[in-house]
Amino acid sequence: MLRNFIKITLRNLVKNKLYSSINIFGLSIGIVCSILIWLWVTDEMSFDKFIPKYKNLHQVWVHATFDGKVNTWQSIPLPTYEAMKTAHSSIVNSTVTGWGGDKLLTVDEIRVIKQGYYVSEEFLEMFEFPLVSGDPATVLDDPYSIVISQSLAKTLFKNSDPLGQTIRLEDQVNLNVTGILKDLPNNSSFEFEYLVPWKQRELLNEWVVNNKTNWGNYSFQVFVELREAQAEEAVNEAISTMLADNGEDDMPRTLFLHPMERWRLHSNFVNGVAKDGRNDHVKLFSIIAIFILFIACINFMNLATARSERRAREVGIRKSLGSTRKYLILQFIGESLIISFISFIAAILIAELVLPAYNNLVDKKLFINYLSLEFWQIGFGIVALTGILAGSYPAFYLSSFRPVETLKGTIKVGKGAVSPRKVLVIMQFGFSILLLVSTVIIFKQIELVKDRNLGYDQTNLISIDYSDELAENYDVLKTQLLQSGSVEAVTRSNSRITSINSNNFLSWPGKPDNLKVIFTTISTEYDYCKTMGVEVLQGRDFSKEFTTDTSAIVINKAALELMGLEDPIGTSLDLWGEKRQLIGVIDDVIMGSPYQAVKPLFMIVNPNWINAISVRLKNNGSLNENLKTVESIFNRYNPAYPFDYQFADVEFQRKFDTINMTQRLATIFSLLAIFITGLGLFGLASFTAEQRTKEIGIRKVLGASTLELIGLMSKDFSKLVLIGFLISIPITWYLLDQYLERYPIRVDVQWWIFPIVGLVALVFSLLIVGNQASRVARANPARSLRDE
Repeated sequence: MLRNFIKITLRNLVKNKLYSSINIFGLSIGIVCSILIWLWVTDEMSFDKFIPKYKNLHQVWVHATFDGKVNTWQSIPLPTYEAMKTAHSSIVNSTVTGWGGDKLLTVDEIRVIKQGYYVSEEFLEMFEFPLVSGDPATVLDDPYSIVISQSLAKTLFKNSDPLGQTIRLEDQVNLNVTGILKDLPNNSSFEFEYLVPWKQRELLNEWVVNNKTNWGNYSFQVFVELREAQAEEAVNEAISTMLADNGEDDMPRTLFLHPMERWRLHSNFVNGVAKDGRNDHVKLFSIIAIFILFIACINFMNLATARSERRAREVGIRKSLGSTRKYLILQFIGESLIISFISFIAAILIAELVLPAYNNLVDKKLFINYLSLEFWQIGFGIVALTGILAGSYPAFYLSSFRPVETLKGTIKVGKGAVSPRKVLVIMQFGFSILLLVSTVIIFKQIELVKDRNLGYDQTNLISIDYSDELAENYDVLKTQLLQSGSVEAVTRSNSRITSINSNNFLSWPGKPDNLKVIFTTISTEYDYCKTMGVEVLQGRDFSKEFTTDTSAIVINKAALELMGLEDPIGTSLDLWGEKRQLIGVIDDVIMGSPYQAVKPLFMIVNPNWINAISVRLKNNGSLNENLKTVESIFNRYNPAYPFDYQFADVEFQRKFDTINMTQRLATIFSLLAIFITGLGLFGLASFTAEQRTKEIGIRKVLGASTLELIGLMSKDFSKLVLIGFLISIPITWYLLDQYLERYPIRVDVQWWIFPIVGLVALVFSLLIVGNQASRVARANPARSLRDE
């Protein structure tokens, strides 16, 4: 029976090349989209699951209620690290980490800047990152040890054994290599190439030691391991009052555990409640994959039922020879499954061809693992699903024909399937219009944010990481840069203009006692506004001419509006228990998320709290020459470090990576959806035109023009597109409005977008249908009527 099914299926495929090609190609594209999206979704959902104890590992976060809402963050006081060890019996261990950042590592003449962490000795025992060499229980015990990745070991030591070798960190201290880590996989929340003991950080930085008993400094990351994941709720209850019990009672603050398995997809908290975050994108693209596959299945169903007249006699003969309806249903579904399997094989080949480009698009290293049982389970599941879904309706419809009527030719086959076909076409165009409108709205959202006034000038603005050598030589470095003829202005600060590294509370005259507002904090020196291109709205910037500026303060426009000060200059503000005189108000600067309103900000002078130097190059048309000049000066005063800089405009564009990826993928899948819809419409229109050949011939003999005949055939399809358009409007409007709710700065879903997209869809369908109608309308009626 199976051999018979296959033989009949292949015979029908060869006999009906056009419709076979449309079915196979349409299903292949649908399956390709499903495979690509499944690879991306699987990668997103696999984050950190390579860690054996990932279900038992948690990070300690804090909820703090102020400014009328619950704010959530992951930086907590350092004493929490030790306090967690005895906070509850279900806590097995705790560890503290601090981002080491991009640090200089030197071995002989080899100098590299790599990203790493300072970690306490429990880190590797808890997270169990696999070691090629070394004991995780002891590799971090010595303050002068370092654990490096395999790739970093290769870079620094080539083919020699790195264990026991010396690496100089930041040109300050020599560390001995005690362990080699396997390179972290791409689906890791942690990204580092080296680990340095926390004890070493204490030796290098007295500030860390001073904060070991300070419950008021929220600058550290603490993780805990639970004996069992189910203990999370009990532990949360036990640690909820830890901050208040240690004097942090000026506002409601609650510690809680955030499980590792939720870090990647569920780390977006709104008013103290965990929202989906990246999981929204997982859901979005999963739904898109399902609908694109469904659109491809609709093509199969429509063409199969439309061509039912061709197979009516076959059904009649088979039934007259004893075939049961059950057997015929199995035959037609079997044919559908074979076509689905052929489409799946073609889809794999197409997916392999487009994977390199797709990886560039989503910034991942995805691949099809043919040794994975899950892949074949999913793959054959798709084959079965599409085969049964696409073949079920035609199978039940065709098997219902009565043999007497089909053999006499009295049955009007195809008519009973017209209404379901119309519904399916309406669904196809409705979903395609939804995707197209969504693509337009996402594009407008990106453009809205990109067109916002940044509050500073990105042109020729670069930043360089700070170092001890630069701190010692800053004044002479700045002087020589300004005298070089290549630099317009220089400043230093605790963060680059494109990021926020610190937030603090600030008090002002008239502030209600129960009001707590967090301010973005900039520690700088002189020429900050000049270098960044920030406009001073009132007063002035910090200046060397005023020795009192070390106790002064500058705020932004958002802070002024919050304070409601009518005559702000000269006002005394309270920062960390000290009075500071307000000397200036600057324009709002977008440093954080471009999708959110600018937060209140203050600036102070503190040359000991610096992380970056910013340099504005002269706009004299020779950017490369200016960079070479600046590099030579930096190398003179910072010889141990390679000259590594970042352009502000490039850093800013990285803030759009996620939404740009969403927009690009939505565009591609929208075009594929409309392409598959058009492919099915082409097959349906060509078959309809073929069915109405004699009718068109008679109408033409009776005097109908070609244009009238094209309009006659196009009218029915146009109605379906319009109905699909009208149904999709409220659904699309609601879904997009919900999607945009996550952005405080957002576009409105404007009504005029819908008719434009609807018109595009209508013209697209008319071109396809009109092309087929024109072919039949121009044919010689004598040929279609000669056998009448």
